[in-house]
Amino acid sequence: MGGRAGEIHHIEIWVADLASATRSWEWLLTQLGYSVHQDWPGVRSWRLGATYIVVEESPDLTAGEHDRCRPGLNHLAFHAGTRGNVDRLVARSVSNGWALMFADRHPFAGGEDHYAAYLENSDGFEVELCADAEDT
Repeated sequence: MGGRAGEIHHIEIWVADLASATRSWEWLLTQLGYSVHQDWPGVRSWRLGATYIVVEESPDLTAGEHDRCRPGLNHLAFHAGTRGNVDRLVARSVSNGWALMFADRHPFAGGEDHYAAYLENSDGFEVELCADAEDT
């Protein structure tokens, strides 16, 4: 196997409304260090290093909404830096299209040794923002 074997090349997320989805994804991804990579009708992507994330309003959608509880993608988990950075992102997430999940167990919804935030956007996509292990 070669140099990058096994690394994620890109992730593509299909949405029913690109303009709506871009609001939440662009805010979050730029906060995590991604920058706009591609932008054309129906598609926007953001890149960090060799990995990019695509949000696409595809004419081939077979349903109008995502359900993270069905077979398929449940959530994306991102390294989010320090606990303070996770807290800062949570504080700003609501005004940027995300809702805090599991608020009664936040920030330890993933277990007592795992400091993280679980957010969901209006399209039903969940992200997990994980604090650095050395900071937990």
